[in-house]
Amino acid sequence: MTKSSPKKLKIRILASLAVVPLAALLAGCVGSAGASEDTSAENETVKIGVVGASDPYWETYVDAAADEGITVELVDFSDYNQPNPALAQGELDLNQFQHIIYLAQFNEANDEDLVPVGSTAIYPLGLYSTQYDSVEDIPDGATVAVPNDPSNLARALLVLQSADLITLTGGGSTYSTVAEIDESTSRVKVTELDPTLTATSLPDVAAAIINNDFIVDSGLEASDAIAQDDPSDPNALPYVNIFAARAEDADNETYKKLVEIYQNTKAVTDGVIENSGGTAVIVKSDVKDLSTSLKTEQENIAKQG
Repeated sequence: MTKSSPKKLKIRILASLAVVPLAALLAGCVGSAGASEDTSAENETVKIGVVGASDPYWETYVDAAADEGITVELVDFSDYNQPNPALAQGELDLNQFQHIIYLAQFNEANDEDLVPVGSTAIYPLGLYSTQYDSVEDIPDGATVAVPNDPSNLARALLVLQSADLITLTGGGSTYSTVAEIDESTSRVKVTELDPTLTATSLPDVAAAIINNDFIVDSGLEASDAIAQDDPSDPNALPYVNIFAARAEDADNETYKKLVEIYQNTKAVTDGVIENSGGTAVIVKSDVKDLSTSLKTEQENIAKQG
């Protein structure tokens, strides 16, 4: 193993020391360094909350930002429930870990107004099987597992519908549930499992929708998917991952620059794709489209009560 440069060593130390329990974040009242008062990229420090700061592409990203005069401090969190409260409370300047639907659900549940400031990538959601080589081989009446978290459950059901395994009443939506499955016209039965368990359920079910985070760890490859959604479909926009900020920082020029660095630095985007097992598709969506999508998803959530 090669010896790390002092700068890279400092980056890793900052990231590792920055793992903070959620309770401490919520109790804190000190604002972060990258406030909206200073929109100059020169010699500015920006705290970005992520889940998985040890992923190699983040170090590449930090170095690329430093080359542009921006010091990025990665704040690593252990799960997805933490970065949004931390951002809303002012402990972070940005976070990057979620898609638009997840942000919409957080905003509505917590009466917050976090906003997207740029897109990163979309990760197609795939159906995997260790027993069958194709969707057509899955027998009628077999059981298929799907993740039970709301932001991925509906998407998983839409994947199964597009594969002609189930039918959703009304055609389905980004908020469909298993209650909408028309069993009389569906080929398979659907069981909900914790997202961490769908991969390990494969010996016991005909197939399972597996979140990208668990594909590689399960000994699978993205190419093993027997069905998946289409990231180029305009209806997939709500599943685009984003950099999020507080509403008052929506036009912060430094943050816009950080988005551009992520999108346009080949070593970073190559690292993102490699880290995802080849599933990630880099996306450069217009921020206005992202904001419109967020608004639409929040309105849909509100209508559901």
